Amino acid sequence: MTAPTYEDSNIFAKILRGELPAEKVYEDDNTIVIMDIMPRGEGHCLVIPKAPSRNILDVSSDSLAAVAATTQLMAQTVKKAFNADGVTIQQFNESAGGQVVFHLHVHIIPRFDGVSLKPHTGEMENSEVLKANAEKIRAALS
Repeated sequence: MTAPTYEDSNIFAKILRGELPAEKVYEDDNTIVIMDIMPRGEGHCLVIPKAPSRNILDVSSDSLAAVAATTQLMAQTVKKAFNADGVTIQQFNESAGGQVVFHLHVHIIPRFDGVSLKPHTGEMENSEVLKANAEKIRAALS
């Protein structure tokens, strides 16, 4: 069986090339962080490497290290920004593992005691809500 390959037509590749809009909250040389347009909780954002990789199975160790460092920074930041009790970090690999967009990405979701994650309905969040949440995160970064 041949391993699946990276396809640069995925939504995150298009965002990285500037072909699609995204509410960006952070960027460095190797990663960007954007708001998830179908959040499972308030402040749900995504860490995305700039280097093409399908998922953790094919990412370079340098790119993975950059993603891990940004994930830690953003976990600390969203916890502070939303005064959250905790943070859920999720990362999925291949369809059988729950991956839907085939460009490596890590979900960071602020969590609150007694509040369940919203189900993944496929419904998009209001852009004004995403902008407000992104601003909270950007403010907590400074």
